[in-house]
Amino acid sequence: MKGRIYNFNAGPAALPLPVLEEIQAEFLDFKGSGMSITEVSHRSKWFDVTINDAVARVKRLLKLDENFHVLFLQGGASLQFCMVPMNLLREGESADYVNTGIWAAKAIKEAQIQGKKANVVASSEDSNFSYIPADIHFNPDAAYVHITSNNTIRGTQWPSFPDTKGIPLISDMSSDIMSRSFDPSPFGLMYAGAQKNLGPAGATLVIIRQDMLDRVPQHLPTMLKYTTYAEKNSMFNTPPCFAIYVIGLVLKWLEESIGGVDKMETLNRQKASLLYQAIDRTDFYRGTADKECRSLMNVTFRLPSEELEKKFVNIALENGLGGLKGHRSVGGCRASIYNATDLEAVKALVDFMEEFERRNG
Repeated sequence: MKGRIYNFNAGPAALPLPVLEEIQAEFLDFKGSGMSITEVSHRSKWFDVTINDAVARVKRLLKLDENFHVLFLQGGASLQFCMVPMNLLREGESADYVNTGIWAAKAIKEAQIQGKKANVVASSEDSNFSYIPADIHFNPDAAYVHITSNNTIRGTQWPSFPDTKGIPLISDMSSDIMSRSFDPSPFGLMYAGAQKNLGPAGATLVIIRQDMLDRVPQHLPTMLKYTTYAEKNSMFNTPPCFAIYVIGLVLKWLEESIGGVDKMETLNRQKASLLYQAIDRTDFYRGTADKECRSLMNVTFRLPSEELEKKFVNIALENGLGGLKGHRSVGGCRASIYNATDLEAVKALVDFMEEFERRNG
């Protein structure tokens, strides 16, 4: 579409063009209501259909059974860092955490400042978070195990989820939710800020299993209890209506246009393979994550100098390739290739990388 660039931003990130076009087409008159989706009441029949459809699509796409509740909260994954231990870690209990980067470390900190027993049972900090720890020994009496499934900053991802021997697994899936298939049954809770792979900023998807919901104490503030949202279908107060509406459209696109998560995973692996091959076939580009732990969503790499990296990012943008600057905490370059970033965009980036190396290598 004229005027649009290839968007490799890490979040807020690219949305599928058909979704943006559908939003545009019905923005002034949502489903014949005579109002915009930003104007309809969250108690109206129009929004009731919207949120229930989004919940149903999450359940179908992730193959969730009746034990799972799908909630839409606010506050991003950052609020979940404190809500998880607040709701699920009882007096005298401990939880195991795996530290694989900045966001995992923030989750650990939020548990510890509440006085909770958050045991760091494994960490990849010794190698600048370039890998995912293996052969982890979890405490058999832990209330849960917390991981970050994909690390946007360092470009690592759990190749497969750890076997916790029945301990409920909890994961921050903000940057890879709906990107690959997995068995949901070991998970007690999954959460994801929408702005990377689900929709716009402003909504947080929380998927919680009934046995974990049963752990929530009554004495917590109302707005910080998972039960508050589960009992009211995420509408105890006014939810982020527009964000939920867009999430529903993205899920519809994933389910009906792409063909589901299995098909999306195949496409994501194709995109990532193409980009990593471009990095590996030359010494000009250097991947920062260990090969066996590389992310399908966030491809991080360096060039021979910071000066060249800055030049790469600037010239790429001039050529319609945006969002390639690495996170401010680590520098370098990063291409976020979430579900909505298609194969054509990745091919355009690879072509640019080859040309940039030819001119500057």
